[in-house]
Amino acid sequence: MRRILALLMFVLPIVAAVLVTSRLVAQAPGPVRVASTMVGLAVRVAEVERAPMVPIARGWGNVRAADTWTAISEVRGSVIWHHDDLQPGQVFSAGTVILRIDPADYELAIAQADADLDVLTAEAAQIEAEALNTRRVMALEEARLGLSESDAARVRELVAQGSAAPSRADEAERAVLAARRTVVELQNALALIPSRQSRNAAQVARTQASLARARRDLDHTEVSVPFDLRIAQAPVERFQYVTVGQQLAVGEGLERAEILAQVPIASFQRLLSGARIEGGTLDVMRDARMIDLVVTVAPVVSPDQVWQGRVTRLEPALDARARTVQVVVEVEGPYSGARPPERIPLVSNLQVEVTMAGPELPGVIAIPASALHGGLVYLADADNRLELRPVEVSFRQEGLVVLASGLEVGERMILDDIAPAIPGLQLLPVAP
Repeated sequence: MRRILALLMFVLPIVAAVLVTSRLVAQAPGPVRVASTMVGLAVRVAEVERAPMVPIARGWGNVRAADTWTAISEVRGSVIWHHDDLQPGQVFSAGTVILRIDPADYELAIAQADADLDVLTAEAAQIEAEALNTRRVMALEEARLGLSESDAARVRELVAQGSAAPSRADEAERAVLAARRTVVELQNALALIPSRQSRNAAQVARTQASLARARRDLDHTEVSVPFDLRIAQAPVERFQYVTVGQQLAVGEGLERAEILAQVPIASFQRLLSGARIEGGTLDVMRDARMIDLVVTVAPVVSPDQVWQGRVTRLEPALDARARTVQVVVEVEGPYSGARPPERIPLVSNLQVEVTMAGPELPGVIAIPASALHGGLVYLADADNRLELRPVEVSFRQEGLVVLASGLEVGERMILDDIAPAIPGLQLLPVAP
């Protein structure tokens, strides 16, 4: 009996719970039908528009001095004086004497040439005096010849009249011939005077040339710098014997610096596409300053330091390895404003980045590089559905892609990536 009672106490609550649940389910309202609506994929869109853009090309290169000077010995001799600061890295102003070569040999050559000129001057005076004396003597001899000829004529008349012996006529003729011979000899001596004077003048000119050469060599025994520069090499020491053609010093000018910038061909073409160029191709090759570009130079180690430059010329060939355009950029005053270590000067072999900006390109369509998907641009059409539009790329710059064709102003461009990108996909455009 107790077992039956315990079983009933266990079963009755379960039965009661089933009955209550069935009652509640039977009285509950039926499910409500809801019309399903398709929700589009949320994407960021931006309207296509035209805007101006400045084409930019970047290149890299090393700084070098625009003006260099190499002192080559034009005379031989021992270095008798050496500037105390003549060392690599030292700066000298224009006109500073840095070396002196022993001038003794050239001073002796000058003294010898001066002495030779004195001798030739005396010889010229002697020739002139001889010419004057010869003319005076010849005048006397010509007069004597005249008298001899008159006397001979009288003797011939006397011989013809029988008043004089024939031997006297012969003596008179011999006197005439002797006088005539003396006159001829004096005439010959006077005829040689011009050639002697010419020879003397040639010797004077030759000696004067030797004197000028010796003085020029003497001037070359003192070596001075032609402009403000920094010494790069100084291989000669004091008391060293130098020969003609030997290198004495090498310096780099401080007024201008050059950078041979390596610029990719595509980037340089982009600059020229909008640049205003005066003249033809040959004119540009002669003077690249005809290209209207804005150039800035910044050291790679300190990009916040900016220098203004200008394009002066283009190298005649592409770089052999990189196949880049070699653009020569000039910077005025590479040492002006330098405050090391805050602002370093543009010294030789400093690696710099050269940025060249061309004239502004008006009204170009530029899109973010992330909006281009393998030659396609995703658009949202009028029904907010996905359209895949092929486009033609003109160039890329600074994270933007400039299009040559494919998009029109006012179209809505999708900025997000869609995977998978199925044409006609329903979209929910939102502002970026």
